[in-house]
Amino acid sequence: MGNPGREHAGTRHNVGFMVAEQLVERWGLGRAKDRFRGRIVEGRARPATPELGAPSSPRVAVLCPQTYMNDAGRSVGPARGALKVALDHVLVVHDEIDLPFGEIRTRLGGGLAGHNGLKSLKRELGSADFMRVRVGVGRPDSTDPEIVSAHVLGRFNEGSERVGELIDGACAHVEAAILAPAGQES
Repeated sequence: MGNPGREHAGTRHNVGFMVAEQLVERWGLGRAKDRFRGRIVEGRARPATPELGAPSSPRVAVLCPQTYMNDAGRSVGPARGALKVALDHVLVVHDEIDLPFGEIRTRLGGGLAGHNGLKSLKRELGSADFMRVRVGVGRPDSTDPEIVSAHVLGRFNEGSERVGELIDGACAHVEAAILAPAGQES
């Protein structure tokens, strides 16, 4: 998840888009098309280092909603319906201020932790039982809503190398989740 527009590129709130762009490049999926109020590209996920005996590459659709994050469900819901994707096969990558910078966690379902983008997805998908890759972007030393908002809407200050490692780590979590044998969580 992220927000559209150049002014939001490279911000903590757009870490989901950064991961999506990296995965599209890694998997050689090509150019995105405008559909479902978003930018979508479809193809097959190809792991960077295929394992012997691994199942064939699964079909994927990578969607970057062009709504603002708080309204992302209006893009994801119609895409899921049109593509006939089971809810537990929807995987959302998003920023998580409740995790320290660099920490990444993957889980199926769970609470929404006040994340308005996740609330929008739950509303449009009818449930919160979708897969999430939560990418830790850290929390400022304040609970003031304006300071927290400025933090997530601000650019990373951790340096390009550390941000690159964060994106690579989140990509690895996505690949582990979608390439894991059926019934096995990452």
